[in-house]
Amino acid sequence: DMRVPIACGLAWPGRMASGAQALDFSRMANMTFEVPDHARFPCLKLAWEVLSAPLGTAAVMNAANEVAVAAFLENRIRFDQIHTVNRRTLDKLGVSGIHTMDDLLALDVQARSVSNAVLQQLGV
Repeated sequence: DMRVPIACGLAWPGRMASGAQALDFSRMANMTFEVPDHARFPCLKLAWEVLSAPLGTAAVMNAANEVAVAAFLENRIRFDQIHTVNRRTLDKLGVSGIHTMDDLLALDVQARSVSNAVLQQLGV
């Protein structure tokens, strides 16, 4: 139920009533979880890969995703192309030697540049 997080976002830093009922786990008989369908949700698979990748890879993913989502919100790419931008950026940008905040900030700038180049390759 997205009413709670939406209400939190709208009222931040205050609180407002969302109209949602409190979640009572004792009344829930069963919960089932399924293996995610990575073909339908490729960004989820990519996120799991990033978790076990070298230090700094998550920063590259974050920067690529911010560039891709901005392009989507501007109607420059389709929703399904967000994954393409993220994947190609990660593939093109090797991550190594992250020791300082300056290294991380430089990597962020580089990742955004690569992501924008990927957008150009997509004809955007």
